[in-house]
Amino acid sequence: MKDNRIRLQKYMSENGIASRRKSEEMIEAGKVKVNGRVATLGDKVDPIRDKIVVSGKRVVRTKTKMYIMLHKPRGFVTTMSDELGRKCVSELVEDAGVRLFPVGRLDRNSEGLLLMTNDGAFSNMLTHPSRHVSKVYRVTVREKVTEEQLTKLTEGIMLDGTKTLPCDIHIIDKGENRTVLNVVLYEGRNRQIRRMCEAVGLTVIRLKRTEIAGVRLGMLPQGKWRELNEKEMQHLTNVSIAKRNEED
Repeated sequence: MKDNRIRLQKYMSENGIASRRKSEEMIEAGKVKVNGRVATLGDKVDPIRDKIVVSGKRVVRTKTKMYIMLHKPRGFVTTMSDELGRKCVSELVEDAGVRLFPVGRLDRNSEGLLLMTNDGAFSNMLTHPSRHVSKVYRVTVREKVTEEQLTKLTEGIMLDGTKTLPCDIHIIDKGENRTVLNVVLYEGRNRQIRRMCEAVGLTVIRLKRTEIAGVRLGMLPQGKWRELNEKEMQHLTNVSIAKRNEED
């Protein structure tokens, strides 16, 4: 007989509960039950037969997949709920009709393009560390930026004992008390741009993500969302497939 069971965290992510990593954290915290029993990491479930409950609420299998872009304002954390009572991006997409979770991170004090979905496979395809999907940011710093600082940032900075990947940076605008940079990253460490700038003596005063893998935020107003169109979905899928083929 064919075994239809899948890993619990995969089932949770595919049905819009959270990313696989966050789902694993929820399992380890004892917030997930399978058929009345507290689940453990490594458990597998039958999507049809088993009853999965997360924080007291039953997980309903999601049939409709949804893919959106959100213009995240500053002051919102990129989580579905927050124990500290801070504003969450989930509040901005409550009218989507399905439970969505963020694809990757965008820290509380940053703004701009954030992809959200209830498709765990799609999210993992874009955020897996091996993919190196490009992300473009408009970064304003308080200081004048020197060529030496630009070179250090471009070549990579030591963070947490490992060097960041080379990135593309150029100056967009210069002022008396600020410099505006265009930064293209190929990885997604926590608060990466802010920490890189701090390491070379620069203070970030505004950070906005404008593009992910060629998909642009455009004129979408702050706090608003829209579904990705067919062309954007095709582009994201093609980029991810190309990255995977490079690894093979």
